[in-house]
Order: sequence, then C-alpha cells, then structure tokens
Amino acid sequence: MPRTKKQELIFSLLMVFFMVYAMVCYNIALNMGGMNYAVFGAAFHELIIMYPIAFLLDFFFVSHIVKRTAFKIVDPEKENPFHLVLAISAITVMWMCPLMSLAATLLFKDAGINVIPVWIQTIAMNFPMAFFWQMCYAGPLVRFLFRKIMRQS
Repeated sequence: MPRTKKQELIFSLLMVFFMVYAMVCYNIALNMGGMNYAVFGAAFHELIIMYPIAFLLDFFFVSHIVKRTAFKIVDPEKENPFHLVLAISAITVMWMCPLMSLAATLLFKDAGINVIPVWIQTIAMNFPMAFFWQMCYAGPLVRFLFRKIMRQS
C-alpha cells in the first residue's frame, strides 16, 4: 500500500486507469448489445474524458473519506491487515460508482428530464461489475504492479 504522496499518486493513477477503462468497456458493451473488439478502441475515446474526472474525484476527494471510514471499521493492529485492503476497496467502489455513474449519465446518456432515474439505473448496472472487477481483478493486479514499480524505484 502507498506510504508517501508520490506513492499515492502512482497507485491512484494505476487504479483509476484499470477501473475506468474496464468500466467504460463494460458500458459500451452494454450499449452495443455485447462485447466485441470495437469496444476496446471505442473505450479510449471515453477514457480521455472519464479518466481525469475519476482521478480528480478519487485523489482529491474520495480517497480521504475512504481511508477515514476504513480505519473506523478495521483496526490493522488487531485484525489481518488485508481486511483494511478489502475495506478500502469496497468503500472506494461505494463512493466512486455513484459519482462516476453520475458523470457518465450527464456526459453520455441522453437522459433529458429523467436524469435521476437514469442515474439510478446506471448505478444499478455498474455497481456489481465495479465491485467484482475491483475485488477480483483490478485491485490485485494494481497492487502487484505497484509493488513491482516500488521495488524498482
């Protein structure tokens, strides 16, 4: 886990990339009626917009709330430190999914006067994917890459 501001920056840049790219691919696939190779390329167009939004939200707002909340739930001195990792991951998704779903609703969905219902539907569609992608794939992969990068620096 990151210990310095520089490490937090590197970790956040990596995590946001893997989460946003996967979620953009997922949403494009939903809109296209399924996954195909075109989704991967199309995702880069939305990534250019969604990546900075997600990074700014995560790094300057959500991560502070997440850490405070996670340390209230888990005491790493008394519990397995991995419980803290799980808490941070889960709470991050609980915050970022609604925020990023709102951004996607406003930017990419022609919701008109139905912004709130479309936003709620978007959260409902995105949350299971975001949660399991974070817990099972993006989280472990980014922690692995982060350890490799920090050993080399």
